[in-house]
Amino acid sequence: MKTIQYTFIGPIRQAITMANLPLKGALRDEDLEIIQEAGILLKNDKIHQIGSYWDIFPEAQSIGAEMVNLKTDFVAMPGIVDCHTHICFAGSRAQDYAMRNAGKSYLEIAKSGGGIWESVTQTRKASLEKLAQLTAQRANRHLKDGITTIEVKSGYGLSVEEELKMLRAIQLAGESTEGDLIATCLAAHIRPRDFEGNQREYLKKISDELFPILKSENLTNRVDAFIEDTAFSAEDIQNYFEKAKALGFDIVVHADQFHVGGSQVAMDFGAMSADHLEASTEKEIATLANSDTIPVALPGASLGLGVGFTPARKLLDAGASLAIGSDWNPGSAPMGDLLMQASVLGTFQKLSNLEVLAGITFRAAAALGLTDRGSLSSGQLADIILFPTADYREITYQQGRLKPSMVWKRGERV
Repeated sequence: MKTIQYTFIGPIRQAITMANLPLKGALRDEDLEIIQEAGILLKNDKIHQIGSYWDIFPEAQSIGAEMVNLKTDFVAMPGIVDCHTHICFAGSRAQDYAMRNAGKSYLEIAKSGGGIWESVTQTRKASLEKLAQLTAQRANRHLKDGITTIEVKSGYGLSVEEELKMLRAIQLAGESTEGDLIATCLAAHIRPRDFEGNQREYLKKISDELFPILKSENLTNRVDAFIEDTAFSAEDIQNYFEKAKALGFDIVVHADQFHVGGSQVAMDFGAMSADHLEASTEKEIATLANSDTIPVALPGASLGLGVGFTPARKLLDAGASLAIGSDWNPGSAPMGDLLMQASVLGTFQKLSNLEVLAGITFRAAAALGLTDRGSLSSGQLADIILFPTADYREITYQQGRLKPSMVWKRGERV
């Protein structure tokens, strides 16, 4: 029989719960529930109760809860969720960065032999154990920054054997971090240069040979694809996604990054999320707003590539949801600082504090199909982060410089 462990945290100057908010549409800061002088009572790995510190304190005492007494000002919020990363990789693409800054475009670099293929080459050279170690190191850096749930894509293997190595490495990395790693298969990143066949033949091989192993080894339930001129067209991906859906995989799409078309693929297949969307026009925005697919902005890629941001303000005003991911990868988004990127997106897209924070908590969780995290409320996972400040607005105001000084993951302080 499992021992019940209670922990009581407080008094917390402000607890911003992110509870009872809509999944879609614009959000005003006035809609944010803020509990002043709050206490949070944990029961094992979940939040048991949240409210006034002095209202909960007697119960916490009576049940012998471990007391975490806070002597200075803190703001509590749910653990951050990064719903889009590529942190399973080896090597560097500093040369790509230098070439872009010298005037070469992302697509020009890719066509000349750099870009994603350079990461494929270096990642293939790494052992499973080395990839797991690198992934865990990056995940633990994220965890220190308060990011308690991290989506991690494959996509630098681009063969059945190498994609399996990546996804097994992600699974192994999960044993070396307290954070939750959510794996996604991105074998449809680009057609590998060493594959003797066209895009559709490559996708058929992957879906025929890799998909069944993903299911049998329980490596992932998510299948992603890059719909772009240098990757796969809407026509190319049709059979691939149909097979993935038939096998029960959730669909995710890299969409509308440089050209439109990908977001329509996401709509057609009922994708969990459509990620990037920098090229989306009014037409794509309206379509996304009328769907259940969650748009994911990736401001790190805009900063890394020097291009415009996802039209976040227009998406929210049209009635769409909006999650924000870091896109941490070795090429276009090497920084990997989600809080900084989200804060900067808020500045350029005129997002409220609440819209930014929703984008990295419960809306990001929803983009991963997770309903057990993203808010501070009874029954939710005890993923809690504390910032050393008395005013939650400092979190975005300091544009990522203010980091949490305490992190709880599933009720354990890490």
